[in-house]
Amino acid sequence: MSADQPPPAGGTDQGAAYADRFAAESPEMVAARRRAHFLSGATPVEPPVGATLAVLAATSGARSVVSIGSGGGLAALWLLRGMRPDGVLTALDADPEQLRAARSALAEAKVPASRARLIFGTPGEVLPRLSPGGYDMVCCAGPPREYSEHLAALLGLVRIGGTLTCHGLLEGGRVADRTARDPQSVAWREIARTIRDDETLLPAVLPIGTGLLVATKRS
Repeated sequence: MSADQPPPAGGTDQGAAYADRFAAESPEMVAARRRAHFLSGATPVEPPVGATLAVLAATSGARSVVSIGSGGGLAALWLLRGMRPDGVLTALDADPEQLRAARSALAEAKVPASRARLIFGTPGEVLPRLSPGGYDMVCCAGPPREYSEHLAALLGLVRIGGTLTCHGLLEGGRVADRTARDPQSVAWREIARTIRDDETLLPAVLPIGTGLLVATKRS
């Protein structure tokens, strides 16, 4: 192949596979992912997404983080890997099976009870009990319809300089397909548009895993 020819069509897939392998999961993460596959509606973060969450938490020196949707505990384990040793993760989920799976994942990883609190409930029920502006990161790891109506409240939890992340934006490519009018695609478009148009946020879409929407609060 000459130097001016494009790379093979499989290059992107190979790069994604390398990114998956590069983000090494602990045995506890592997076990949590295996359990999550048997849970209805579970959306566990992919390895490169989890690694990115850990890097974001470490870069900001995150001490206080909220996770919306437990995804079998994978997001929690990745976030705790990057958070400060004295950091506390608050994870909420309205699915009791997923919450139990998250508890098992944290227990297997020997995460001290003082570092994670798991709350059963919907965002509408739990968010009013959390401190506005009191969190370094808010990570949305569940289906977008579960929190899209509460996006303003979620953003309100993030301190200035803090970050909001939403996992799964690019799944199936439906968000870019204007003919896709299913509830999940509509919810994703509304979330992406709201975040992109908010002048207090600096947003980006990272094409890793099934997509990660990231936004840092500037003011």
